[in-house]
Amino acid sequence: MEYFKNIQKVQYEGTKTRNPFAFRFYNPDETVAGKSMREQLRFAMSYWHTMCAEGTDMFGVGTSDKSYGASNPMEQARNKAYAAFELMNKLDLDFFCFHDRDIAPEGATLSESNARLDEITVLLKELMTQNGKKLLWGTANCFGNKRYMHGAGTAPNADVFAFAAAQIKKAVEITTALDGEGYVFWGGREGYETLLNTDMAREQDHMAHLMRMTVDYARSIGFTGDFYIEPKPKEPTKHQYDFDSATVLAFLRKYGLDKDFKLNIEANHATLAGHNFQHELRVARDNGAFGSIDANQGDMLLGWDTDQFPTNVYETTLCMYEVLRAGGFTKGGLNFDAKTRRGSYTPEDIFLSYIAGMDAFALGLRMADKIIRDGRIDAFVADRYASWNTGIGKRIEEGSATMAELEAYALKMGDVNTNMSGRQEYLENVMNEILFAY
Repeated sequence: MEYFKNIQKVQYEGTKTRNPFAFRFYNPDETVAGKSMREQLRFAMSYWHTMCAEGTDMFGVGTSDKSYGASNPMEQARNKAYAAFELMNKLDLDFFCFHDRDIAPEGATLSESNARLDEITVLLKELMTQNGKKLLWGTANCFGNKRYMHGAGTAPNADVFAFAAAQIKKAVEITTALDGEGYVFWGGREGYETLLNTDMAREQDHMAHLMRMTVDYARSIGFTGDFYIEPKPKEPTKHQYDFDSATVLAFLRKYGLDKDFKLNIEANHATLAGHNFQHELRVARDNGAFGSIDANQGDMLLGWDTDQFPTNVYETTLCMYEVLRAGGFTKGGLNFDAKTRRGSYTPEDIFLSYIAGMDAFALGLRMADKIIRDGRIDAFVADRYASWNTGIGKRIEEGSATMAELEAYALKMGDVNTNMSGRQEYLENVMNEILFAY
């Protein structure tokens, strides 16, 4: 059965095309910075937003039909899988990502839920083989069910923790069975609403214990992928323990998990934390923790996680600059954790949204490569820190300078008159020139 009957496979047609169902910038076989665009970008479909989300919000019911011609939950899950691979084929997406409850509905008991997952996992494996698709990463939805109202790994109730551990165990097993390249922890409700009823230290101890158990178990059954934590500061809880990249890194180091985990950075989560996308990527890169990306954008006029498809080329350019400077993706990629707007409710809108996001990142990749090859911005930064390459600066960085030596140096110098302009406006204009002048 064909679920997207009116849509043909999307092809690259270049910037002259007026075909809305064509790529203008994403040419999968084009070489940029030594690799094909396909290899550099590693695009993935998000099962939850693309195949499951119906456009509901706090003020209204769904606007999109995601029943896939079925009323029985398991029949719907099977049809959804066929539709997912049809969509990936027509968009030329190589990867997908899922939560356990995205691919199979939760049953009345954990045993029933697991049996449903087993059935769909067999189907997904067959479809992956037939269509040449891969699993970028899997995860467990330990936030949707009411049992997780106070958290999962950080729940004040030990029974809830045990149930979450069992659910994660199964999610790791199916991720391994599907040769997933990663497994993600996102602390949807791992945080607090008020400290008046919260033992923060104990909750974080428990979360770390759960993560350590997960890593040890996953490795024992042959999982060779990467583990990720996805930072987010708030929503649904008021304060989440994985607030931003720096907070997550401190947590990992405190509990000795920093050798096991990398970061999965999302653009909209960065802005919710009061940062920009590039900042969060730079923190991860500078700390050797860059892993994967959830590709979306927020609306700066709204204070919540809008999960819009990314179309801001400045943002995608600076994102891909960080990715290229990190040496590119290894097992991570660009997962479109994005959804069409509530008013964009047709199947065609899903394709148009993916085309917009894929083109925006393809253009960002080209522009990031241009910035690096142009060299002016990197050269300016290198020159700005040139005083650290020789003399007293070099001795400070090497750790050989003493406080007494620095005092003697400062006394002899008199006053500092060697600062140079930061030339922010000039550099922003250089970026505009690279993006638009040639």
